[in-house]
Formats: sequence, C-alpha cells, structure tokens
Amino acid sequence: MADSRSATAAETVVIIGSGPAGWSAATYAARAQLQPLVFEGAISEKNRMAGTLPLGQLALTSEVENYAGFPAGDLGRFLDSALPSDRRMMMPPHEGHGVTGPELMELMRQQAVNFGTRIVTDDIERVDFSRRPFRLFPAAGGEITARAVIVATGASANWLGLPSEEHFKNRGVSACAVCDGALPRFRNRPLVVVGGGDSAVEEATYLTKFASTVHLVHRRDTLRASKIMAQRAIDDPKITIHFNQALAEVLGDDARGVTGVRLESTTERGRTTEVEAAGVFLAIGHTPNTAFLDGQLELTAKKYIVWKKHFRTDTSVEGVFAAGDVADDYYRQAISAAGTGCMSALDAERWLAHSHG
Repeated sequence: MADSRSATAAETVVIIGSGPAGWSAATYAARAQLQPLVFEGAISEKNRMAGTLPLGQLALTSEVENYAGFPAGDLGRFLDSALPSDRRMMMPPHEGHGVTGPELMELMRQQAVNFGTRIVTDDIERVDFSRRPFRLFPAAGGEITARAVIVATGASANWLGLPSEEHFKNRGVSACAVCDGALPRFRNRPLVVVGGGDSAVEEATYLTKFASTVHLVHRRDTLRASKIMAQRAIDDPKITIHFNQALAEVLGDDARGVTGVRLESTTERGRTTEVEAAGVFLAIGHTPNTAFLDGQLELTAKKYIVWKKHFRTDTSVEGVFAAGDVADDYYRQAISAAGTGCMSALDAERWLAHSHG
C-alpha cells in the first residue's frame, strides 16, 4: 500500500518481517494508532531458496495443530469470509482438518490489515541505526525513516540442499518435529532425524511419542549433544542411532510422499543403506536472518539478536526492538513468536509515549 503522507516524514513504527511475530506486532501497533508500516519481504527466487518469502517459515508448513484457538475443524467458510477474494483464490481449498500454516499466516496478515497496517512487499536490505530517526533502505530503492523499528525477520532452518529434500518438503520432510511430528502421516511409522546435537536428540526424543521407531542419523562416530542428552538417546529403546552416516537421498513418490531414505557411509566410500521411513526431520540448526543488520545490533555468538532487558524486547539500540525467532533460539514456536510480537509493539508504544524518537 502506498503511504499517503509526505515522503520526508518519518514513519512512527516500521516492522521488518512478516511471520507470526511481525503480524502480531503490526496488529498491536495498529490498534495503538501507531500506523505501522510492514516490510513483509520480496517475492523472489532468492527468498524462496532461503525460506524467507512473505508470511515466514510457518507458510512452508502443512497442518498446524498446536496454535491455541485453532482446533481441528472445517475452517473453509470462515476463511472465505475472513480473507479478501484476491488472497483466498491463491490458496488451495481447505481440506477440513486443522488450520494450515499458510491459512494461519493469511489470517494474521488480514487481521493486521483490518486495523490499518500498511504493507510493502519488499526486503529491507540494509539499515542505519546510528542516529534517529532510523534509516532503512528497501531493495527497490529509496530510503525510509522511522522513529521506532521492530525487527521480526525470523530464522531460517538449515537444509542439506538435496534435490530430493526440496522435492518432499511438506510431504514428509520437515525441519520442526514439534510443529509437525504429531501429524497423522507420521503416527506409528518409522521416522528419521538428521543431526547429532542437543536439538537433534530433543527432536528424536519428542518424535518417540508418535513414531514406531526413530532413526537418528549422524555423520560422526559420537553425538555432539551434551553427555546427558546423548545418553538419553542411547538409552531410549525407540531410538536407533546410525553413526558415520549421511543423508544421501530422500526416497518416495508423489502419491505417498516420503517412503524412506538412502544413507551413505562417511567412512566407507560408496557404501549405502536404505531405511524405511514415513518422514525425515532435519535438525542441523537454524540461521537467524540478521545479516542485513551489518553488526549494528548486539548479537549472540549464533547471530541472534540480544534482548537487553529481562522480559522486554529492547535491543542494544534504544528505539529498536526485536521479536520472534530472530531473537529466540530456544522456543522457536509460532505462538511464542506471536507473543513477543505483541510485547515488541507494546514496548515500542511505551517508548514512543515518553517523547523518544
């Protein structure tokens, strides 16, 4: 949407990012009459490959069963009534189960729009937080100034880059066991987790609640996880660890989705093994989308934004706030991201109310 105000006037609040954190921040900021402007990201091949298209990571998932307020049910009529026809027509028909990731994100986006949020479908490529008002530089050119900024650009799951992995995403390949592990397609079926750190063991342990067995695939001869976590995996009768193995190919077909994997030995060149599986979960880490900040905010060793105040979303630069997975490497859930999105908007509102910016 075009901004009707003067091009030289600073925006009150600019939100960078469009996942659950970004849209929740926009809804709360708009209700507070802050007239938020959201840069939701560009629709580009670069963003598609990086998993940073508009609507965030959740738009890449299928059913969402654990977002409060959306139990399983037929949401078809609600979606038809809640979303504008031009957005609804781009979505597949609702299949009568729970809400899907794309549906939930479209609803969040529309809720923000309903309260007056303005949206630009573009990336912010770089920022200047050295002075106020802050300066933001969109990929399409020009410059935006803002009194306050909320960074909600999320974190992208790391993938191996296999063609078969890409082919079966959302049809048995996932990067979030908590998000997808309870889906019917995975229940009482063998599953594969790729990784060897604490996150991989946590994912494997979680999946034992649903799977018949979990194959934990690690390319080294010992797990990188902490000793207590590693021992937990070793002792679990439902977890089989495949040491010195790498995922070479995801197997399956268009009708059934994932049916298995082909593993390749990391110590014996050319030796491969096939394992039956209904799903493959990548647990090889996440990369926060903070590169565009160019070091202007304090980051952790893993490049996540640091929250500088306890239970607040303040960053190292006064007037810049962070929400969602870009600052959270622990919970990484849609509902927790939405919660910090709300917090960031309230933090920005109260900071602005004290005559800052």
